[in-house]
Amino acid sequence: MTCGVCGGPEPRILRDREGGMVSGGAARVKTFLDLVKFEHTVFALPFAYAGMLLASMQARGTGWPGWHTLIWVTVAMAAARTAAMGANRVIDRAIDARNPRTAGREVPSGKVSPGQAWALVLLSLVVLAVASAQLNPLCLVLMPLAVAFLIGYPYTKRFTWLCHAWLGVTDGAAAAGGWIAVTGHFAPGAWALWAVVIFWMIGLDVIYATMDYAFDVANGIKSIPARFGIPTALRIAAVSHALTFVGLLVVGVVTGASFWYVLAALVMGGILLYEHRIVNPQDLGRVNVAFFDANMWLALTMLVGVIADVTWRTLT
Repeated sequence: MTCGVCGGPEPRILRDREGGMVSGGAARVKTFLDLVKFEHTVFALPFAYAGMLLASMQARGTGWPGWHTLIWVTVAMAAARTAAMGANRVIDRAIDARNPRTAGREVPSGKVSPGQAWALVLLSLVVLAVASAQLNPLCLVLMPLAVAFLIGYPYTKRFTWLCHAWLGVTDGAAAAGGWIAVTGHFAPGAWALWAVVIFWMIGLDVIYATMDYAFDVANGIKSIPARFGIPTALRIAAVSHALTFVGLLVVGVVTGASFWYVLAALVMGGILLYEHRIVNPQDLGRVNVAFFDANMWLALTMLVGVIADVTWRTLT
């Protein structure tokens, strides 16, 4: 179709969920945001901020790390996650196309071409390199290792059911990264935060993987549910989340946290317990609630608890 005013191609128009009109440019931006599941940034970013705030409290006696660090940690996190999700989608496009649950994703459905997805990944890696250089030398030195984990994750499910642990190590690096962005070195608090996110991500990713149990078994995809069955997988996830809670308490001890952090840790323990109460082998209908809603609130509780903790300690 052509535009009756200018004689050129008519702008692509789509309808949004409310029935309004969305221009082609806005729709394209939305497509790329959907590609990288931008809303899932709420999982790792609060832990990166938590590491940053706790490190600042220990190193400087104040929970405020400064605008420079805050801005570049945010940029680095957004870039790293965009690169990871973009790579995941394009590398797994053939697998996703065969899975009825994922066939409608942006790359297998043709909404985004593999070339466009890779271009987004490369652009994100450039931004990540710039952000790392702006923080400190250790962040820049560790960036290639972080990229190897980010890009390598999609391949692990082809070889090992420990793919969930690889994801945990990758996402846990965000919390440790927030710490070293402030101090330029590792410390017990950074390692403890990393461990918390590792066990948290293992548990939530195993729960998420139960939705693809039948497909994974039929297609040789490696996962803990496919290897051990759903009942055992959910028990493994529960143990992993129990270790998450223990790790949260360890973080409080090694960072000298106040009762505000302890209160937040108890709330997070309750959220993890709720998550496992609503998912069982006989009823997987609420996996999405357990995966996204519960863990979103857990991550936000962590951030709010740490903000309250460092503010309290800074003022007192």
